[in-house]
Amino acid sequence: MADPEIALPRTSSQILSSGDNPEINPRTDRLYPQKAELEKDSVKYDSEDRDETSDDGGDIVHHYLTFETELPPPSTIHPSISNQSPPPEPPNLKKYASPFEWSSSHKRFIIWLSCAATALTAFSAGSYSPGVDQMIAEWHVSDVAALVGITTFTAGFGIAPMVLAPFSEINGRYPVFLVSGVLFVVCQLCCGVTRSYAGMLLARFFLGVGGSTFSTMVGGVVSDIYHTEDRNTPMALFSGAALFGTGLGPLVAGFVAQNTTWRWIFYLQTITCGVMIAFVCVFFTETRGSVLLSRKAKALNKWYEAREAAGYYGFEMPSSSADTEKISQRIRWKVKADEERSSIGKMIGISLYRPFHLLLTEPVVFWFSLWVAFSWAVLYLTLAAIPLVFRDKHNFSLQQANAVFGSMCICSILATILSIYQEKLAKRHGKIASTPEGRLYFSCVESALMPIGLFMFGWTAVSSIHWMVPTIAIGLATIGIFSVYLAVFNYLADTYHRYASSALAAQSFCRNILGGVFPLITTQMYRKLTYGGASSLLGGVGALLTLVPWILVFYGPRIRARSRFASEIME
Repeated sequence: MADPEIALPRTSSQILSSGDNPEINPRTDRLYPQKAELEKDSVKYDSEDRDETSDDGGDIVHHYLTFETELPPPSTIHPSISNQSPPPEPPNLKKYASPFEWSSSHKRFIIWLSCAATALTAFSAGSYSPGVDQMIAEWHVSDVAALVGITTFTAGFGIAPMVLAPFSEINGRYPVFLVSGVLFVVCQLCCGVTRSYAGMLLARFFLGVGGSTFSTMVGGVVSDIYHTEDRNTPMALFSGAALFGTGLGPLVAGFVAQNTTWRWIFYLQTITCGVMIAFVCVFFTETRGSVLLSRKAKALNKWYEAREAAGYYGFEMPSSSADTEKISQRIRWKVKADEERSSIGKMIGISLYRPFHLLLTEPVVFWFSLWVAFSWAVLYLTLAAIPLVFRDKHNFSLQQANAVFGSMCICSILATILSIYQEKLAKRHGKIASTPEGRLYFSCVESALMPIGLFMFGWTAVSSIHWMVPTIAIGLATIGIFSVYLAVFNYLADTYHRYASSALAAQSFCRNILGGVFPLITTQMYRKLTYGGASSLLGGVGALLTLVPWILVFYGPRIRARSRFASEIME
């Protein structure tokens, strides 16, 4: 069966894609294609492909359609009998063109729109914590219980993509984005109007389900429209958007919670997310290549049926004996990906099983998942640690303490710019290898900023040291986390190809589950181990995990060679 993120074939220019009337060859009175040579592989057929029913134009023969298939011209375009109506106009196939062949401006617009949606999704994850004190007072629950709203959000965020990925393969990205986006907005409103603690937890879970597609599947959108060698910039923008939104959430929500009520945190998001989903509904175009190809085949087949109903039969196809000979056939197109799909139940089963299989059997997936999960847990830990430290040690108000998250926003932007330009500079000097390990060179150095930032944050979190010093430490840790996040996405995608969706789903599950647990233990850990001790413990674990990219840089090819899943693409 086809995997949710199976690599799509590269494409060439398509004929009949503009929807304009085709040229007519006056000598043959036939539709004249823009390219004379037809794709040989696309017209092979077996006797099983013939329909049993015969008509005036002969049996219908089915051929496989790809984006590289040159469409054949009709055998006739003029009426063969008196009073016969003219043939129907060909369909406009421009909207079914391969996403790889889109213009650069169209690709950039789709990426920026997707990244904006990702930032708003991450905003929802971080905006919850500033309203916790008011929720505690209203519902009379403990601070740990109130923070469970972050955990239920990340649980929905980690589980949902495993079920939704098969739907995006069959129906495309757009309908999944649209349905999940509506759920996302509705649950934002439910969070704002709920009158019970249980209602908040339930709404937050489904909020995570709805928002998950705008994070996890954006990586799929990038792979839909960019080839491997061109993905660093869009993936950097995607990673930066996720970190920027996570920092922007508490920054804005802190001002809202102190000056109004926690409910307006969610009302504000209902408005902004509603506007964003409206933009997605109007301007986002389908990026899943196999889905577009299936729609193209259906449009062509519908046109062929309309031509035959009007009395125009046959298209010129190369004969099986020689390319120079043409025969008139009644043809229909089919898509191989449609035939390779299993039932939706089986696909969901594989989507739930394979990520954990890779996690437990593939050392690369296991260690990368652990590395990025810990990094993401540190990111979510700051949602509770920053207000705790700055209100306790520097007597900051709620909005002042959450304004410190501005450091995370600024450094996520700097990290994105650095990632884009450092790879361009390295390519210019021929320093980037053509192997997946080439993606890890910068991460080997930059990921060390995460434990450095943790050590610095913990041992400068005292009232005698200016508050700007731990704020800078947060920024350094953010750059390190960004480097880990980007390296994991790129390396797993480059290494596992057709199994990349399962490998990425495994790390996403680990990342979100561990990220949801850490805020629950932050307060107790920092108070029992002291700020310096707790940060040193986390920094030490982070320092050990920075060995992961170094090991893969030196031993990655040998590790991949022993992998049953990665070795398939090395042959």
